[in-house]
Amino acid sequence: MIEVVSVRFKSSGKVYYFDPSGLELSQGQQVIVETSKGLEIGECVKGNHSVPEDRIVPPLRPVIRVATEEDLRVAENNKAKEKEAFEICLKKIAEHGLDMKLVDVEYNFEGSKIMFFFTSDGRVDFRELVKDLASVFRTRIELRQIGVRDEAKMLGGLGICGRPFCCSQFLDEFQPVSTKMAKIQSMSLNPTKISGACGRLMCCLRYEHEAYEELVKNAPKNGAFVETPLGYGNVIQVNLLRQTVKVNIDSTGEPVLRTFSMDEVAVVPGGRPKEGEPLPSVLQIVPKMEEEESEFEMDPWEMPILLVDDHIPEETPETPAPAKKKSSKKSRSRAKAGEQQSRKAKNQNQKETKAQGAQKSQGKKGAQPKARESEKTEKKRPNNKNRRKKVIKKPKTNQPEKSPKA
Repeated sequence: MIEVVSVRFKSSGKVYYFDPSGLELSQGQQVIVETSKGLEIGECVKGNHSVPEDRIVPPLRPVIRVATEEDLRVAENNKAKEKEAFEICLKKIAEHGLDMKLVDVEYNFEGSKIMFFFTSDGRVDFRELVKDLASVFRTRIELRQIGVRDEAKMLGGLGICGRPFCCSQFLDEFQPVSTKMAKIQSMSLNPTKISGACGRLMCCLRYEHEAYEELVKNAPKNGAFVETPLGYGNVIQVNLLRQTVKVNIDSTGEPVLRTFSMDEVAVVPGGRPKEGEPLPSVLQIVPKMEEEESEFEMDPWEMPILLVDDHIPEETPETPAPAKKKSSKKSRSRAKAGEQQSRKAKNQNQKETKAQGAQKSQGKKGAQPKARESEKTEKKRPNNKNRRKKVIKKPKTNQPEKSPKA
């Protein structure tokens, strides 16, 4: 295992391994590294980590330093120069009348070389163009022809799925894609539907190719003569993801179409036998083991019970039931009188308990205050008869009172 750091020079470029040279680097830092083209600035994708030796392409270049403010300022100036060089190169291409499309311009970190990337349908003689560019920029000029897939990776964009291109997001290398991959996945072979913005087959066709290859091994082909539990027939349609096949059962009347799982179908070797030959029996149905249902397992398709229990708990004496009917005036007055009497009885009980405690502590002397307290309570207790008597007031008149007749 060798300690390395992962560095990427562009947002969509390939990741390279470099020797940290004793530096502790973290993800997101800008570093200056030594390459075959000279010094370059890149982004640290992954800090110090160890990888096997077979994953390293020698020689392992070192990391010179962490990028300083001056290094970042130089990188920004190079980006500004790239825009100017792009416009100048477009004018020179138009002057020479070359059949080429300029894609991108890249400045070296040290400013010793400029690379121009272009696309073209055929070979282009750009020797005169290089001389003109060298006379303008006074540095080393390099023109590189790239393919349409590299062009889409550099420019970026949105695919038919609505997401950014895979090549400009996370794909480091292009892998070969063929129409066989689309055919195995039962996709339409229309070029407009399986091609990307670059005009080539979409890279995502390769993502699930290995899984489809495993599924195809156990699946019969369309038109194969098979044996089913309902008889013999020919396969009409195959669904690889659901592992089902649709079979046209042999019958004398109308065609009978049935769908079976691939475990219930067996392909007859050699196809349909000739007339007069017996039909071979090749189907071997494996009985499925019935799983024991436990008491606690619930059926996922069972309707949940959302009803409220009709059982009403009995009322406790502490919580009296609310009255439904309106009480009359007499019942209200009786209830008030009962409440007052209960309150007075509670107060009297509390005072009696206090008096008993005082009697124990003071002995015989405690009997007098107890009696006095009882007398006070009797005095304070109102007489209900006197309270309920109504005082009838005579009307005041200025006329003298009449004497009673004899």
